[in-house]
Amino acid sequence: MKRNNIIKGFLYLGIVSFSIGCTNLDEEILDGVPNATSAGGTVNTAATLQSAYEGLRDFNGQGGVYAMDEMSTDAMVGPTRGGDWDDNGAWRQIHTHTWAPDHPEVRNAWNSLLSNAYKCNLIIENGGSASQVVQARFLRAWYYYTVIDLFGQAPYRPAGSALTDDPQVWSRAEATEFFIKELEAVVSALPARTAGDASIANKDAAHFLLAKFYLNKAVFTAADPAGPYTFAAADMTKVVQHVDAITNTLATNYWLNFAPNNNTSSEVIFSSKNNKGGDGGGMQSKWRMCNHYNQTPDGWNGFSTVADYYSTFNAADNRAHYAAPGYTFTVDAAGKGIGFLEGQMYKNGTVSSANALKDRNNNPMNFTRALTLITSGSTLETAGVRGIKYIPDADNLGQPDNDLVLMRYADALLMKAEAIARGGSGSVGTIMADLAARSGVTAAAATLDGIYAERGRELWWEGWRRNDAIRFGKFLAARGLKPYTSDKKYLLYPIPADALFNSNLSQNPGY
Repeated sequence: MKRNNIIKGFLYLGIVSFSIGCTNLDEEILDGVPNATSAGGTVNTAATLQSAYEGLRDFNGQGGVYAMDEMSTDAMVGPTRGGDWDDNGAWRQIHTHTWAPDHPEVRNAWNSLLSNAYKCNLIIENGGSASQVVQARFLRAWYYYTVIDLFGQAPYRPAGSALTDDPQVWSRAEATEFFIKELEAVVSALPARTAGDASIANKDAAHFLLAKFYLNKAVFTAADPAGPYTFAAADMTKVVQHVDAITNTLATNYWLNFAPNNNTSSEVIFSSKNNKGGDGGGMQSKWRMCNHYNQTPDGWNGFSTVADYYSTFNAADNRAHYAAPGYTFTVDAAGKGIGFLEGQMYKNGTVSSANALKDRNNNPMNFTRALTLITSGSTLETAGVRGIKYIPDADNLGQPDNDLVLMRYADALLMKAEAIARGGSGSVGTIMADLAARSGVTAAAATLDGIYAERGRELWWEGWRRNDAIRFGKFLAARGLKPYTSDKKYLLYPIPADALFNSNLSQNPGY
C-alpha cells in the first residue's frame, strides 16, 4: 500500500484543478486549495510560469510527444542498428503500432504534459497577476490539447475537491468543449505577438490553437475514435476566421524558420525560446538524432525518414534540401547539408574524393533509401535518408540559439485551405501558390488529397504528422516498414499503467 500511495501521490502532480465554466480572468482560487506549495511555502507564480514555459522543451527531443507524433507515421523511423538504438524495441514499436501501456515514451509524455498543466494551475489558483494567469490559461490549453489528441481522456479536479480524492476525468468531447471555451475567453486578454520573440503566449497563438481545435473537433468528438468524422461547416468556418485573425506573414525563405536566429522570422507564431550557450541544449537533438558519428556536426546515428515519404518531395523542392551559407558542415553529393541527406557524405562542406566520409567500419558513408527495421551488414550505419530540420548553430552546437517552433503561419494557412475544402466559408486565394513559389515547385491542388500531401512536405518533422494522418483517415493504413493495417485502438495511446491507480480513469479500448 505504501508503494501505491507514493505512485498515486506522484501522479496527482499531473492533474490540474478546474472550476468548469469559469471565465473570470482574475479568478484566484478555483478549488479551495490554499495559496501554498506542498512544502508549505507560498507559490512563486513568476517562477512557476517560467517553469511552465520551459516545459515546452519537452516537445523538442527525439522521444516523448515528438516520437509519438512523428515516428508513429510514414515520416520517421528509428531502426535498430546492431547494438545501437534498440532500447528493447521502443522505437520500432512506435513505428509499427505495437506499443503497450508500459511503453516508456508513452509514460514520459503523459507525465510531462499533465505535470506542466499542473504548474499552470498553480499560477491560476495562487494569486498570479492578471498577465500571469492569462498566459497560464493559454499554456494549460496547449498542454491539454496534446493530452486530448494523444490519449483522449483528460483528468481534472473539480472545484472544492479534496487533494486525496481521485481526480475526475473528462471525455474527449467534454475536454474539447471546455478548452475551446477557455481559449475563446482569454484570446482578447492575451498580448499581441512581440516582433522578434514569439515565445510568450499571444493572441496569434490563441487563434492558431483555436483553429487546431475546431479543425480536429470532428475527430475529438466522434463517438468512435475511428470515425466516421463529421466536419461541421460552422466549425470549418471558425477555422477560417481564426486563421484570418492571425497577423503573421510568411517568411521569404523557408529555412529562416529553422535558423539559429529564427526568432526574427515573421512566420513563427509561438515558440519555445532558447539562448545560445544557455538553455538550448535540447535543440541539438534536431541534428544529432540523425547525423552519423563521423559527420559534422557529429551525431547519434539514429533516426531516418521512410523512403516512400521522402519520395513525395520533388527534386526541386527546397524544403527538402538546403545549403546553409557561411557554415562548414557535412554535405551530400549534391552539396546540400540541411534537409534530407542522401548518398555519399563529405566533410568540410566540399564535395571531393579527398573529403569522402566513411563510417566506423570503414565503409563509404553513403546514406540510402533502402532501410529495414533491424539493419545489418555493410549498411548497418548508413541505411536510411537522414533529416536535419534545424540549421545547426555553428557557434554553439551543444547549446544552440535556435528556438523550437511550435506554431507556424504556413501551418495556419494550410489549415484554412483544408477547412474550406471541408465546407467552410472563405476563399483559398493564393495560399497554395504562395507556398509553392517559396518552395520552387508547382502548386499543389487545393483538394483534400493535395492539401494532405502539401502538409506532409511543408511541415515535415514538426510534430503534426500523426494528427494530420488521423484526420485524413491515413494513420492506420499499411505503409513503408509497416505492411499491414493497424487495429483502430492505435488511434489513441494507452493510459500508462501507473496512472490507472486513479479509479476514475479506465484504459482506452483494446489495450
